[in-house]
Amino acid sequence: MKLDREHAHALDAADPLASWHDRFILPREANAARDLVYLCGHSLGAQPVLAAAYVEEVMRDWRTLGVEGHFQARHPWMTYHERLAEPLAGLVGAGAGEVIAMNSLTANLHLMLVSFYRPAGSRTALLLERHAFPSDRYALESQVRHHGLDPARDVIELASRPDEDHLRTEDVIATIEREGARIATILLPGVQYLTGQRLDVAAITAAGRAAGCRVGWDLAHAIGNVPLQLHDWDADFAVWCNYKYLNGGPGAVGGAFVHERHAGDSGLPRFAGWWGHDKATRFRMGPEFRPTPGADGWQLSNPPILALAPLAASLEHYAAVGLPALRLKSLALTAYFTQLVQVRLAGRVQIVTPLDPEARGAALSLRLLGLSRDRARDVFDGIRRRGIVPDWREPDVIRAAPVPFYNRFDDVWQFVDALRAELGGPAAT
Repeated sequence: MKLDREHAHALDAADPLASWHDRFILPREANAARDLVYLCGHSLGAQPVLAAAYVEEVMRDWRTLGVEGHFQARHPWMTYHERLAEPLAGLVGAGAGEVIAMNSLTANLHLMLVSFYRPAGSRTALLLERHAFPSDRYALESQVRHHGLDPARDVIELASRPDEDHLRTEDVIATIEREGARIATILLPGVQYLTGQRLDVAAITAAGRAAGCRVGWDLAHAIGNVPLQLHDWDADFAVWCNYKYLNGGPGAVGGAFVHERHAGDSGLPRFAGWWGHDKATRFRMGPEFRPTPGADGWQLSNPPILALAPLAASLEHYAAVGLPALRLKSLALTAYFTQLVQVRLAGRVQIVTPLDPEARGAALSLRLLGLSRDRARDVFDGIRRRGIVPDWREPDVIRAAPVPFYNRFDDVWQFVDALRAELGGPAAT
């Protein structure tokens, strides 16, 4: 593969999704002199141009209709969340009744664990990975304590083998088979936030279900990034945020999946709120809670319409392009990224993310080799001063995600060239 910048330009010229770059607003330098090279969509997605119009539509309806906007707005607020169901379902491989946009990821995780972590008898443990995102760990440990149990005994951790960065599927399954009789619930990431490893959701879910466990997934780094088939894979539940690859804006409304086999189980324990009540009788304001069938029945309060509007804009883009086309470009971007790092940064940088394209999403995590923590941080800060935006994870890892909607091959080339320069090698620019 050619590694010069002209080749990156040629790849961009041949990209069938190139025009989508202009449907997003990329951050600019403070003096507006140039767009930043934004490679942080795995942390906060870029703003769709359409988002402002969708937010203004809600503002206009609020100004002109007041409370009647619940019924008379162009997109009535009473059912606004329902317009997101089909596109969200398409991204996670589910039916529209199995998904809901609500709350935030961790709030949704707590709501799911109320229903799907029911320790009893010898089956009291939660299974998670040792390096889980802290919020997942905090949520799970607090749930264990809520049931009067001890995380030191009732949280089982999965760890990679010594000197390895990734979980092996066979090791995960072996742990489930060995400890299954005491595991009540499994919660793992679809894509691991630090290493970028894509877990085998289908195989792990099958093993968990065979062992009699409830199986849930944190899809924060997976939804809109890699293909998912939650319904067919038979997961019990999943949660995610919508501000990364789904471009819903900072602190965007999150999402949840509940498999349809639980839809009619009105006796399933849950925390209840009036918006989860059967919508046909919700406004009778009766004292008895009757959950709406499906994921809608886990709602608590009416949704924040202004916060849903940017997400609706982004999901419209996903529906227009389709995840298969985005995934195809993502595979090409990360393959190009990998080759540039392996050739131009050989011996200086380790790719922490799996090299197998099917075992990763859009983001690559790069470990800076042979540097102190402070020197590694200086390298990262130097990249940022050059107008390039990846992100940093202690003590020596830089994460960068070329997002297929709006990133270009030239963005990848510029990042690698800047990193080479900051590490002391000659830059080509």
